[in-house]
Amino acid sequence: MNAAIDPTLKLLIVDDSNIVRRRVERSQRFDRLRLVGSAANGVEALALFSRTDPDVVTMDLTMPQMDGIECIRRMVAVKPSVRILVISALADKATAIEAMACGANGFLNKPFTERQLNEALAELLR
Repeated sequence: MNAAIDPTLKLLIVDDSNIVRRRVERSQRFDRLRLVGSAANGVEALALFSRTDPDVVTMDLTMPQMDGIECIRRMVAVKPSVRILVISALADKATAIEAMACGANGFLNKPFTERQLNEALAELLR
């Protein structure tokens, strides 16, 4: 999807923490991002992904039922153009590299500030 044609991009938030999901929802400051859903694990995320066709996804890595790495692989297989920002407390480089190799486009460490989230999203949307 070309952002110049449709200024509204659909956002899906995936994190097993309800607090983090609400924080991302409240903190993001982009008029062109419209929340289409939030999921607590990879299984829920894939179901929502197929129903809502998001353009942007924030993705935790450590979740029950299906982790973020597997979820990223499956989302990218369905929609290669999806932009995925990993938001995780797993700060080791190997995990970040694996997430990027699977199709993620950015990485933000937890805990994060509202400013850090918005800078990471801005970079993702560029």
